[in-house]
Amino acid sequence: MANQVVPRECHPYAFHVSGPRKFTSLNWRDLIISSWKDANNKRTVIACFIQAVYLLEIDRQEKRTHGTALAPNWWIPFKYKPKQTLIDERDGSIFGAILEWDRSAALADLIPIRPSGAPRAVLALRGTLLKSPTMRRDIEDDLRFLAWESLKGSVRFKVALEVLKSICEKYGSNNVCIAGHSLGAGFALQVGKELAKEGTYVEAHLFNPPSVSLAMSLKTIGEKAEFVWNRLKSMLPSSSEAQISNDGDKTSGVGLKSKMPQLSGSGLKDASLGVAKWVPYLYVNNGDYICCSYNDGAGSKVTVGTTNGQVAAKLFVVSKEKQKFLEAHGLEQWWSSDAEIQQVIHNSKLISRQLRSLSTATPSQLNS
Repeated sequence: MANQVVPRECHPYAFHVSGPRKFTSLNWRDLIISSWKDANNKRTVIACFIQAVYLLEIDRQEKRTHGTALAPNWWIPFKYKPKQTLIDERDGSIFGAILEWDRSAALADLIPIRPSGAPRAVLALRGTLLKSPTMRRDIEDDLRFLAWESLKGSVRFKVALEVLKSICEKYGSNNVCIAGHSLGAGFALQVGKELAKEGTYVEAHLFNPPSVSLAMSLKTIGEKAEFVWNRLKSMLPSSSEAQISNDGDKTSGVGLKSKMPQLSGSGLKDASLGVAKWVPYLYVNNGDYICCSYNDGAGSKVTVGTTNGQVAAKLFVVSKEKQKFLEAHGLEQWWSSDAEIQQVIHNSKLISRQLRSLSTATPSQLNS
């Protein structure tokens, strides 16, 4: 009895049980005033698509048939259909899916064309699923990010990148969206950056993306140590200032500094231009220690986007007191009708570092 499958009608993950409360089905009015142009509606729908990917894997594990599957009801109301599932070859689990605009279903409800703002295809990636068949591989990638702040060594990264390139070629990058939650948001962020380097910009929605890693912590410590060392050096007399060349000119550190732009200026700037034009949407909760570091509040207030060549993101934040971690990290909050979400407008050091990191990575780092 312990392995008995819960009927879909009363399952806690059924769409009518835990789905959005104030949802209205897509209809012909969307041709005039597209609900996809509403930020709250778009966030809700995309979050539901990610939930569908979680449930695709749960359906697989519980061996649910088409008539009892939980996942379909999370995309059918929005007139989308699954085009392809992304499989982890290590354990056979489903970690992502392409959801495509379902023209036939739309026509059945007298919707002859796709509403403005609705993507033709969405690549949705789930996060860690703490169920034994896939938990080991999920945690393996969690630890990969924790240790290296990179997911490029994972088979999931390779599969997601190839699939995203494929649908961009088929539909055009302007008609494609990538989205993920938790670990899935980490993959979506790094896959999106990889395409941005090549000049392909895909709209990205990242829910509770991981922001804590050992590599970043060590890097921060190193940066602080370097700052202190440079301050100490500036207080000491430079030996080069006391040296005078045979023609009477002084050799100072200023001359060396003047040459530095030739080494690290234009080349690095050109390499980061592609990433700088890519502005993802980040959704974080201040009570979630996995993603809260993105809302570091650093820097002066600026218009969200790119400023003076620096990369940024559209950051949306939920702040609630006395909220449990699982609730703060959960996906359900992003379609909840009582969610108090604010768009934060400032430069985040972590966002800038995350979006610049790939353009400065060495070949050895990329293969780690």
